[in-house]
Amino acid sequence: MDTMPDPKLILVTGATGYVGGRLVPRLLAAGYRVRCLARDPTRLQGRAWLNQVELAQGDMLQPDSLAAAMRDVWVVYYLVHSLGSGNDFSERDLAAARNCAQAARATGVKRIIYLGGLGDPQANLSPHLRSRQQTGEVLCEAGVPVTEFRAAVIVGSGSLSFEMIRYLTERLPVMICPKWVFTRTQPIAIRNVLDYLVAALDCPESAGRILEIGGRDILTYAGMMTGYARARELTRRLLAVPVLTPRLSSYWVHLVTPIPAAIAQPLIKGLGNEVIVRDDTALRLFPDIELLDFETSVRLALARVQTQGVETAWSDALTSSQGDRIPVTLISREGLIIEQRQRVVPAPVEAVYRSFARLGGQRGWLYMDWAWQLRGMLDRLCGGVGMRRGRRDPEDLRVGDSLDFWRVEMVEPGRLVRLRAEMKVPGRAWLEFEVRPENKGKTLLLQTAFFEPKGLLGLLYWYALYPIHSLIFSGLIRRIAEQTTLEYLKVD
Repeated sequence: MDTMPDPKLILVTGATGYVGGRLVPRLLAAGYRVRCLARDPTRLQGRAWLNQVELAQGDMLQPDSLAAAMRDVWVVYYLVHSLGSGNDFSERDLAAARNCAQAARATGVKRIIYLGGLGDPQANLSPHLRSRQQTGEVLCEAGVPVTEFRAAVIVGSGSLSFEMIRYLTERLPVMICPKWVFTRTQPIAIRNVLDYLVAALDCPESAGRILEIGGRDILTYAGMMTGYARARELTRRLLAVPVLTPRLSSYWVHLVTPIPAAIAQPLIKGLGNEVIVRDDTALRLFPDIELLDFETSVRLALARVQTQGVETAWSDALTSSQGDRIPVTLISREGLIIEQRQRVVPAPVEAVYRSFARLGGQRGWLYMDWAWQLRGMLDRLCGGVGMRRGRRDPEDLRVGDSLDFWRVEMVEPGRLVRLRAEMKVPGRAWLEFEVRPENKGKTLLLQTAFFEPKGLLGLLYWYALYPIHSLIFSGLIRRIAEQTTLEYLKVD
């Protein structure tokens, strides 16, 4: 009889990606052992679950690298794709799937679980959707049973399709839209996708099946945009035009959102295909999964962003690894504009933490304090809280404290302080300080400004003030580092 050394060892491919990164903690919570396959495992650094999983280095396009990763594995989750890798993404996807299937058969893997794309295979599907379905077919070729889930738009903080809808809706009061905005789709919440993926492990009847999954609502893309606008209390108008081609649409998305045209174009071509569930087998196999409606899914996604609880994003798997630290980065993701600065300080973690934990109040803000005071005065004139509140204690911080025009949202003593802005701004803003130990007693100091603009006004506000913000924040992290170093050397 064929027995597995450990029938509960699961291999997650694509663990650096959007779905894979969220699936791993769900599998761990369910009691499974998890091994993560990545071309560069260092890109999983910082994940809260990293010390609970095994890491394997491998590339689906390099078949010789797969056998070791699949040794003793019971089930493989296939969650990789080549979108954004060029016009040959379909060929690359099929080659990767073929390599995975053959390695799984050779190592005795019992099942492959794959997340593909929803759409009528008899229809004139876009190259992207056709490729997703062909990938499922190729995974079956080696004879390992495959459970193929097919989904349309995944609604969740950080998902690619949802983020495109979010940015377009947030930033454009009037949207000129192509005819695909009236195509019907059946969006599904990311948590329901994960429900299905995990539940399949305990459902042998799902092996060898194609399962179409969707949420409770069937909407047009226009309906999703207006539904999102309602959730954000935004007024939006949609004007449909017949002449906006997928190529022109992708350039527009490239301009207005963080999603590059090379990724947007194949997605947009697929938006002309109606993608709704036609087979209810998944509902019958998994009756205990409670599907969410679109508006609930949006509210949950927005709550993730507002509490800084976003686990993964579409860009995670597409961002190149950086060998050297970049002093400052400015990116947009999950509806947030994020500016992060970092600096290595020749002092221990405790000393650096103490420096930024004492900011504000009588001590001030170390650099261009007059500018902070001026911003507080302007806020008071506009009816805001201003800078008069100071701080409760010159040394101690706790969650809920007021700190000038900030509110202390999170404190992890010796590691992190996060402040939420309470001044009047067209959106939401946070400022976060974090320390990480480095070699030889040094400390990496990270200073991150987050801004969630509300509508076009919020976006204009950010970019209008970015030059002065950039000056202030670069000076602030420099002064924190300098002052910490001086104080530490005196003590030492």
